Amino acid sequence: MNKIRIFWIILDLIFLIIFNTIFFVAGGTQHNVATWISYGFIHFAYLMLVLTPFMIRKGKSSATYGGPLYSISAAYFLVGLATGVIFIPISPETHTAALLVQLTIAGIYGIILITNLIANERTANAEQERQYQIAYVKDASVKLKGLLDSINDKDAKRKAERVYDAVYSSPVKSHPSLAQIENRILQSINELEDEVFAGNKENIISSANSLLATVNE
Repeated sequence: MNKIRIFWIILDLIFLIIFNTIFFVAGGTQHNVATWISYGFIHFAYLMLVLTPFMIRKGKSSATYGGPLYSISAAYFLVGLATGVIFIPISPETHTAALLVQLTIAGIYGIILITNLIANERTANAEQERQYQIAYVKDASVKLKGLLDSINDKDAKRKAERVYDAVYSSPVKSHPSLAQIENRILQSINELEDEVFAGNKENIISSANSLLATVNE
């Protein structure tokens, strides 16, 4: 365990130590149900705040996803703490009010938190899919660009350039149903590469035509 992790653990424990010291030193250990309910919900709210980093989707946009989640958990903790601090000194005989209020606040927090988590997952999945799509067009274009420099025949090179232009200008927006065609395109590029290295003009043109038809499809 590195020092930074240890420092974060110590930082997380500071509130618990201070709060529990004040709670038990000032109020003792004998409390009614309403007080213990408030005590428990305050700890739950703080626990959710501490666990928030583990809910953030990992990736290059983690900071974007994490900001709203931290804000939501921090707001819930402050509201839960303020509510608990109100109920603890009052210490009502019946625990109904304390329970209902804390449950309502926790429920609202849960709905907002889960809604944001779902939105973050959708955004992250869409971003990941887009990166795959961009990588597909980029890789195919780079490979074709490299082949153009190896083709000496003008007619064959003109055909290969048409294929390159078609791939390079392809929209990066894709769809799972196109995965099979995209794999065929990559396979056809490999076949064109073999023909280029073999130096057969007719085969290069034939492979380029076939590849162009697949790209257009």
